Amino acid sequence: MRVPEYSGNLRANFIHIPKEIEQANGIRIFGKLIKSIIFTTDVAIIRNCNADAVMAVYPFTPQPIITHSIIMASDVPVFAGVGGGTTRGTRVLSLAIDAEQQGSLGVVLNSPSKNELIHSMKLRLEIPIIITVTSEKDDIAGRIHNGATILNVSAASKTPDIVRKIRAQYPEVPIIATGGPTPESITETIEAGANAITYTPPTSAELFKVMMAKYRAF
Repeated sequence: MRVPEYSGNLRANFIHIPKEIEQANGIRIFGKLIKSIIFTTDVAIIRNCNADAVMAVYPFTPQPIITHSIIMASDVPVFAGVGGGTTRGTRVLSLAIDAEQQGSLGVVLNSPSKNELIHSMKLRLEIPIIITVTSEKDDIAGRIHNGATILNVSAASKTPDIVRKIRAQYPEVPIIATGGPTPESITETIEAGANAITYTPPTSAELFKVMMAKYRAF
């Protein structure tokens, strides 16, 4: 049955998540079913896309004001990055507690995070702990044993292979994975065993370039 849709006039121009992601079975967190996760900290893009959730991870030391701003601006759940690479130890734990108190649906740790840190966070947080996996050499068993709730596989072209290996060993573990740049790569990642897919949208600059080209054609 066709799903009725309304997009209005002014907000009809927004970012559509690739339809292939709908093939995923999703991860249900506190009753919310998450299949598509947009990977961005741009609040304008967050407010103008149809993703189920946001993964707000950025290449700087996490700052509460950034997390707060994204959570306040977003109309869908946010998974907040709290460090674990350059930023470590008790600071990461403090950032995670703050993110939970502000309403984050989950916290994301970088792949260098120690298992001891995951364990400490598990004792204090109710929301899911999402640990990033970047290599087949990562200690998956240790991550799960110490309290990681969800694995976030981000290994470029090797992502489907790593997802497949994890799924063979851990049939029940929730897996988020990068889908890659094409419909085929997204489908392959889902078929490998990913429950949810992260999608990297075009930047505002790239979108403006297309828009300005149209304006100049008037």
